[in-house]
Amino acid sequence: MLSVLRVHLPSDIPIVGCELTPYLLLRRPDKTVTTDDVPESAPLDGHFLRYKWYRIQSDRKVAVCSVHPSEQATLQCLGCVKAKIPVAKSYHCSPKCFSDAWQHHRVLHDHAASSVNENGNEEEEIFGRFNSTGSGVVNATLTGSASSASLTNGSTSLYPAAVTQRSGGETWFEVGRSKTYTPSADDIGHVLKFECVVVDMETKLPVGHPNTILTSRVIPAPSPIPRRLIPVSGTDMMGQLDSDGRISSSGTFTVLSYNILSDTYASSELYSYCPSWALSWPYRRQNLLREIVGYRADIVCLQEVQNDHFEEFFAPELDKHGYQALYKRKTNEVYGGNIHTIDGCATFFRRDRFSHVKKYEVEFNKAAQSLTEVAVQTTQKKAALNRLVKDNVALIVVLEAKFSNQGADNPGKRQLLCVANTHVNVPPELKDVKIWQVHTLLKGLEKIAASADIPMLVCGDFNSVPGSAPHLLLAMGKVDPLHPELLVDPLAILRPHSKLTHQLPLVSAYSPFARGVGLGLEHQRRKMDITTNEPLFTNCTRDFIGTLDYIFYTADSLTVEALLELLDEDSLRKDTALPSPEWSSDHIALLAEFRFQTRPRR
Repeated sequence: MLSVLRVHLPSDIPIVGCELTPYLLLRRPDKTVTTDDVPESAPLDGHFLRYKWYRIQSDRKVAVCSVHPSEQATLQCLGCVKAKIPVAKSYHCSPKCFSDAWQHHRVLHDHAASSVNENGNEEEEIFGRFNSTGSGVVNATLTGSASSASLTNGSTSLYPAAVTQRSGGETWFEVGRSKTYTPSADDIGHVLKFECVVVDMETKLPVGHPNTILTSRVIPAPSPIPRRLIPVSGTDMMGQLDSDGRISSSGTFTVLSYNILSDTYASSELYSYCPSWALSWPYRRQNLLREIVGYRADIVCLQEVQNDHFEEFFAPELDKHGYQALYKRKTNEVYGGNIHTIDGCATFFRRDRFSHVKKYEVEFNKAAQSLTEVAVQTTQKKAALNRLVKDNVALIVVLEAKFSNQGADNPGKRQLLCVANTHVNVPPELKDVKIWQVHTLLKGLEKIAASADIPMLVCGDFNSVPGSAPHLLLAMGKVDPLHPELLVDPLAILRPHSKLTHQLPLVSAYSPFARGVGLGLEHQRRKMDITTNEPLFTNCTRDFIGTLDYIFYTADSLTVEALLELLDEDSLRKDTALPSPEWSSDHIALLAEFRFQTRPRR
């Protein structure tokens, strides 16, 4: 007879909005073992599995700590309550927790004060609730049953009328009847119970005892302070402010570039500082989707998107938000894992803003084979291919704008745009391979530019820091022949060094932050390396911090109107590094708003 051997939940902490999918190990009637589902629609030997989810509602209200979500809250920041900051961010598990987090927590108050509290007396009243020590510890802590009763979980919960069981001050409410369950805001602070039982197909009665498993308390999804779009052009100040705080003006468009950290690479060994629940894909995918959709970019370039995640999650989910999807999977000559989990580059664009004209796929493996055929001696071909073949790709998309182009030479002319999206994932010691791949991509883009006279964007993770040879090739159009990285060239593929050039007038989109003064730009300037005109970092792990990601644009046909603000290292270090519960990749997203401009006459 069908029986359940084991029930297990992959994630140890349930989070609002993140689907819970139990792992079931079953024994079939023939004694073989399987993890396949046995629903009522496809019974096995006259039996099927019935699932139920329950919320355990205690008579005692419970809130969870905003810093340590696995811990129960014992105090609440009254300043957050007064400033109408989301209630979930106001809870802390101990005075020490709140004191340690105060440097970062007070930023919430600063943001709230700047947008809500224009009255100095009112602000003084908020901070008057704190100790005079300045540590930020609330005077009244919430301990014992009396104080716990004053805690709330946001909106009033609406529970089903049917009460399954009540004992010892706890009531179990049935909340779901499928194998999976997605916690809602009503579940915050409560334990969930999953129940699985074998049912007789004829009698519809359970056979044997149900298998159950309890979760820890449901926590709200951590939500970082939204990043703002900062104007860098005087003309942009004429733009309108959207309801979500985004600046928008007619004739402009926004581009997002983001390495989302493939689940294949998100190992607990590499990112041991990130809680396991925050590193799990069911959590990260929802958090990443919320972030990406929240930016409302017209064009989205993602790197490290697994093939199965693109097909099963990102493409259908972003389709709901009006995006058309294009994808290029990495080649698999080096990759030895499951072909379905190999990652690649995904480009999305809003259907109401752009239409798809053409797609080019660049496979650097093919370029390597062509190179070795003509430039490498026969005896070295195998060694050359072993060095050059790294499975990297680039996805180049030509789009046509559907909105009015105020800066066009001819108002009736089609406004095309070429967007390149790539991930140059090459071991750091193979500097020649990295330079060669970037040069190969640029030469391909030059051919497109020559044939169509088209504005261009080059986005991606180049795994190259500012000042490196690949970065200089992109930003300056050439590499100094004396650059030390050119010394690493065992196959002589970079010689003569004079060939390492291109004619595209590329400029890094974030460079205005390094030059800007006033209008909030000074704060962003402190997050820039003014010697390279690049952000101080776009990748922040425990062992490395630096810039690897870029958005380049052709400066003769596009202008930068606004940029997504950069993050402070201090704000990320409270969670050690990236990824974290708030930010689900080890990279940060880059976003720029552009405007088409009239090309200079030649």
